[in-house]
Amino acid sequence: MKLPALPQALGFARAGGTPIATTAAALLLAGLTATACAPQTSDGKAAADEKSGTLRVWLFQEVGNKPKEQVVAQAVAAFEQRNQGAKVEIEYIPVETRAQRVKAAFNDPKSAPDLIEYGNTDTAGYVKDGGLADISAEFAAWDEAEDTDPTARKSVTVGGKVYGSPLFVGLRALYYRTDVFKELGLTAPKSQAELITTAKKIRKAKPELYGIAVGGAYTYGAMPFVWAAGGELATEEGGSYKAAVNSEAALKGITTYTSLFGDDNCPAAKCAQMGGNATVTAFASGKAAMAIGGDFSHAAVEAGTVKGKYAVVPLPGTAPGSIAPAFAGGNNIGVLKSTSHRTLAVDLLKSLTGKDTQAKLFDAMGFLPTYTDVRTAAAQRQPFVKPFIDTLEAGTRFVPASPGWGQIDSSLVLPTMFQEVVSGRKDVKAAADDAAKKMDAAFTPAS
Repeated sequence: MKLPALPQALGFARAGGTPIATTAAALLLAGLTATACAPQTSDGKAAADEKSGTLRVWLFQEVGNKPKEQVVAQAVAAFEQRNQGAKVEIEYIPVETRAQRVKAAFNDPKSAPDLIEYGNTDTAGYVKDGGLADISAEFAAWDEAEDTDPTARKSVTVGGKVYGSPLFVGLRALYYRTDVFKELGLTAPKSQAELITTAKKIRKAKPELYGIAVGGAYTYGAMPFVWAAGGELATEEGGSYKAAVNSEAALKGITTYTSLFGDDNCPAAKCAQMGGNATVTAFASGKAAMAIGGDFSHAAVEAGTVKGKYAVVPLPGTAPGSIAPAFAGGNNIGVLKSTSHRTLAVDLLKSLTGKDTQAKLFDAMGFLPTYTDVRTAAAQRQPFVKPFIDTLEAGTRFVPASPGWGQIDSSLVLPTMFQEVVSGRKDVKAAADDAAKKMDAAFTPAS
């Protein structure tokens, strides 16, 4: 689930939403009251499978969260109608703080929710920590699951066992302002070199705008530059990973991305701390002429001041006309091993991730469905999805399938690297070497 810090992954990234601080404490207290009496075994598994009561769910807070809340409310209503005596409490949590929150839930099952939304980069780590329930049998028996695409299915599978259900596929592409481009006589960039020159032309002509909004904490906006240059996050051999962010190819990509920070595009003083949500917000609010945003960012952009004045194309690669490899992100929903309502929790998971809900989430938020048939129908309904599907078909990348990635992500190893470069504290090689050492330290105990 998207807990306190599901660093964009998810996405994802995703993008912020309606403030919930005023209700979070009340929901947490209610959840503690509802679950404190559930008998627990020493391994974190609940000793009972109660068929009534309150189920607590943690979902990620998006940028422009209201449409998501409305779709989720419909799925919950259908579940509660099927299961008289069962109630559901939803809490929307910030992606950025998910890591600490989820870890605490795993360590104290009595305070944990029954289901969580989580970024697909967290799967291996959460399984290693023993927090997610193995629902292989229920997933295999669910007829809708047969249409889950292989990439999404892989995102919930560890060691051949299924630990959740995919919620959406997250891909990023280049959003750009059609009105600004028309006024300045520009065309959508066809290469990364052209992207940089275009961004700086815009900034020079319109200093009130970022040419392209970039963020020092936007890992999955930065990685396509590394991958397009032929670099990798890490290499794998015999099930063990070794960092590769300091390879010659990766250094080229890091240099390209960090060249976008400066007064001639996106000043480091303002942009070094920005994550994915902040860059999308800058674009949606009319403060940037371009941004790297996800299919999941569509609703937030549509709700912004740039509605009707933007278009989307795949993020270009290094060669003119090529597409940069995108991170194959997305979010899943899993049942916690500690739930005292396993049967109900699995049924609720089906409501939250089923075909009807995914179709509605696409229409409401732009989330790309994980079911092949639902995605095909969505693309026919809404042409905006085409650049994301083109990006998907051009080839995507993923993070190392190691439990160590969770530590790397939550400890902000890559954002720190980018921020050290754009702030001038370290040169690219020194920052990348330091990041590689931290990554290798995380990979070693996890291998």
